[in-house]
Amino acid sequence: MSATPGSQVGQTVRAPKAAELIAAQLRRRIVLGELTPGETLLPENQLMEQFGVSRPTLREAFRILEAEMLINVRHGSRDGALVVAPDFSVAARHVGLLLQMQGTTVEDVYEARTVAEPACARLLAKRRTKQDIADLTAVAAQLESAVESKDNDVPDVVLWTRLTYRFHELVMQRSGNKTLAVQGAVLQAIVATHLEMRVARNFDRTESPERFQRAAKAYKRLVALVEARDAEGAERHWRNHMKVAGTYLLGDGLHNKTVVDLFL
Repeated sequence: MSATPGSQVGQTVRAPKAAELIAAQLRRRIVLGELTPGETLLPENQLMEQFGVSRPTLREAFRILEAEMLINVRHGSRDGALVVAPDFSVAARHVGLLLQMQGTTVEDVYEARTVAEPACARLLAKRRTKQDIADLTAVAAQLESAVESKDNDVPDVVLWTRLTYRFHELVMQRSGNKTLAVQGAVLQAIVATHLEMRVARNFDRTESPERFQRAAKAYKRLVALVEARDAEGAERHWRNHMKVAGTYLLGDGLHNKTVVDLFL
């Protein structure tokens, strides 16, 4: 028997089950866009006939796809399973578990972000569109407004977290590199969970309003550099900003917290 990639020569290779083959076919159709989110699969009886399998086998295939968040099986409904768009939070949870098995800390995740996201800022400055500038400007303006509206107080925790998350998300998404965008989204989801925990511990009236004012200016500055197509300046500025932000966010002992602990 020939070896599959990653297997050792002479190692027994398990033949895929019928359910796995059916799941693979349906997965391929979803990935290729032949089945789109919101669309329903054929009823079970028709799929059983189409694939020539029993109901238990078909339902096993459904469980595989449901675990991958590609379909939603509506129990008790006569309609077929619903195709859904996978959520990055699901990937973040699974990646978090894999990182935990290696003893990965939140600080390690931030280090990866500090490498990847400034590079995305550089790509964004080279490739940005008018819509990218408009979207980034809108979020930066909201951050500035959130700080200014509080006078000598700190901004609303939920609003600040949501807006900063969105800004970082845009930097990754609009870089033009889909691989980095997906990787960034997974790491960002982990970071967002950590941020909520960090803020819940320390986001109170003892916080310095000036720190948030400086952060808001840093977001606004990046927009200006991206709009000017200053790729080197954008990368350098964003790396410095993330290092400063990381010093705060990794404080209070949370830097040693393991990734999977965030999801428990």
